[in-house]
Amino acid sequence: MKVNYSEKLKKLPPYLFVEIDRKKKAAMERGVDIIALGVGDPDQPTPEHIVKAGQEALKKGSNHQYPFGTGMKVFREAVAKWYKSRFSVDLNPDTEICSLIGSKEGIGHFHLGFVNPGDVVLIPEPGYPVYNTGTIFTDGEPYFMPLKEENNFLPRLDLIPEAVAKRARIMFVNYPNNPTAAIADRNFYAQVIEFAKKYNIIVAHDAAYSEIYYEKKPVSFLELPGARDVGVEFHSLSKTYNMTGWRLGWACGNADVIKGLATVKDNYDSGVFQAVQEAGVAALNGPQDCVEKMRGLYRERRDALCDGLNSLGWKVRKPEATFYVWARVPSGYTSSQTVGKLLDEAGIVCTPGNGLGASGEGYVRFALTVDVPRIKEALARVSKIKW
Repeated sequence: MKVNYSEKLKKLPPYLFVEIDRKKKAAMERGVDIIALGVGDPDQPTPEHIVKAGQEALKKGSNHQYPFGTGMKVFREAVAKWYKSRFSVDLNPDTEICSLIGSKEGIGHFHLGFVNPGDVVLIPEPGYPVYNTGTIFTDGEPYFMPLKEENNFLPRLDLIPEAVAKRARIMFVNYPNNPTAAIADRNFYAQVIEFAKKYNIIVAHDAAYSEIYYEKKPVSFLELPGARDVGVEFHSLSKTYNMTGWRLGWACGNADVIKGLATVKDNYDSGVFQAVQEAGVAALNGPQDCVEKMRGLYRERRDALCDGLNSLGWKVRKPEATFYVWARVPSGYTSSQTVGKLLDEAGIVCTPGNGLGASGEGYVRFALTVDVPRIKEALARVSKIKW
């Protein structure tokens, strides 16, 4: 049988992290001792109190049926309580919060509620690939907003042509940022809100890394006056609580936007497994020292990698947030050439900046997902490479 893929599927670029995993496995099959700094998947286990809550929830027969809807009330109430404590933002659990099967799922489905063929979606680049794939699947038109170092990796809204802005339906923003590790201040969010109001654009702020910070707590987009009039914020328990495999997150904010996303989800999935939601309640309501411990662990890794690379002549700024290091490549090399050389000559896997968008050319992304001894081993290998 000849399988004919849809035109939308043909338009998709190769999913970067799948390709990175393929290359990593191929090298391992050749016997290479791989140091994996490519995919942002925490290497530490989910905290024990969360695991125990999930285990107890698995025993409940009531959790074995379709969950349906925007999530268990107890989970949405836990989200609202956490939001109030962390950001001093009041959310209505009944109308302003929707549970997600991980924030990736929510972001991917989001376009279906608001984008018609030919509508523009404003996408930061380099950036998380799902912002664009969701646009492709809805026949939207991506407009990429370059994130440049000279502007602290914030998009220049004033450079978006008015004709584009008038056709835009969604603007994605993401801070703390993947891959650049940049953070945004209240002034930037105020500009976003003003821009969105002027052109009637829905703001979708991806805040998956809000709790991985080092010196200063990042602010929430929803803290700003008028934010809830124009948009929503996506959160994930994946990185905060080492729960990437559990698939649990939420969207919150504007009630009408949340209703649209929830309606899409009603027609695409049956909700988040309730046992996982109960584990999420334990995470949000429980002790947060596990999160502070992880921040300390990532800080040690950040310092080891950044200090080591800089000592070897690389140009690396220590990130203020996320567990990523966005590093300029050695002079005379492209992003892809650098990644290839690191893999072939040092057994180190990292992410090419241009794989996350054209503006990422000249950079590579390292994920701080191995311990300090392995980071030091990676640095020792890098020191032997002739650039």
